Amino acid sequence: MSNIGSLSSRIDAAFSAVEEKMKKFQSEQMEEYKQRQNRLEQLSSLFERLRVVWEPRLELLVQKFAGQVNMTPRIVASTREVTFSFQSRLASVRLKFAAGTDQSVHKLILSYDLEIIPVLIRFQPHYEVEFPLNAVDPEAVARWMDDRIVEFVETYFSLGENDIYLKDQMVEDPVAHVRFPRIAAATSLDWQGQTFYFIGEETRHEFEQQQGIGSR
Repeated sequence: MSNIGSLSSRIDAAFSAVEEKMKKFQSEQMEEYKQRQNRLEQLSSLFERLRVVWEPRLELLVQKFAGQVNMTPRIVASTREVTFSFQSRLASVRLKFAAGTDQSVHKLILSYDLEIIPVLIRFQPHYEVEFPLNAVDPEAVARWMDDRIVEFVETYFSLGENDIYLKDQMVEDPVAHVRFPRIAAATSLDWQGQTFYFIGEETRHEFEQQQGIGSR
């Protein structure tokens, strides 16, 4: 029969081994936490450096759509995000640009998300690109953003070329007898409780002459 003291020693050794593993695990996790915090600080500094890349581009987008877009920024420690809501008469359009990171904070992740409701055309709703946190190329970031913004603008204007979106937006010039989207009218005239749309000032003037508007 084995000695009970030997058993006690083996049990104590097992406890000690587990305790050492726990201490090692805690130490490793604490070190990883400190390194992660350092990388978060590095990420925050990176965000600040990249402001000169994305801010003027996003501001330009707002300027180009002056009066037609609302912008909502969101900033937290590990994310920079901005959402644009476009006031289109054809669809509900939301565009989001975001800059974030992965769980371990080793990458810069840029994303683009486009939502159009109702969905009646084909378009790319999501893009994503990653850069190692220590090797972010501002020029590459700028090119990626430029490509996404141009693609969005092209997609947005394609709504105005889609017959399904336009079916309730089509009007006809009463002189030229040409049908076109209301948004493309050069001028309009409210007369006798009705709004008439024209492809140019010339057809409006001819309409006014035909109806004797302003000649009385």
